[in-house]
Amino acid sequence: MKKFIAAFCLALLITGCNATTAEKPTSLQAQYEVALKNAQAAVEKAASVDGEWRDIRWKKSKKQYLPSAIKAAEAGDYKKALELLEIATFQAEAGYKQAIEQKNAGPRF
Repeated sequence: MKKFIAAFCLALLITGCNATTAEKPTSLQAQYEVALKNAQAAVEKAASVDGEWRDIRWKKSKKQYLPSAIKAAEAGDYKKALELLEIATFQAEAGYKQAIEQKNAGPRF
């Protein structure tokens, strides 16, 4: 019985180690493509609750992180594009969280 338990624990440990080593894209272009999909999904999620922050993609913003990231990638600067997508994703997730937390905000008399 002890051998069975030891073998089971060993198999569980090996399976757990294999599960945590998810493959990441190796090239910057592949990383960019994954990050772009994630950022666009986060932005759409934030926009669905009117939580999109100004600098993500609004025309009046000077920064426009999402369009700037796409332009940087088109120019071949994937490192800069990844940095901009990271900012856009953060802002989208924070905007969504803020909109959900403050959906009932208003004056209380």
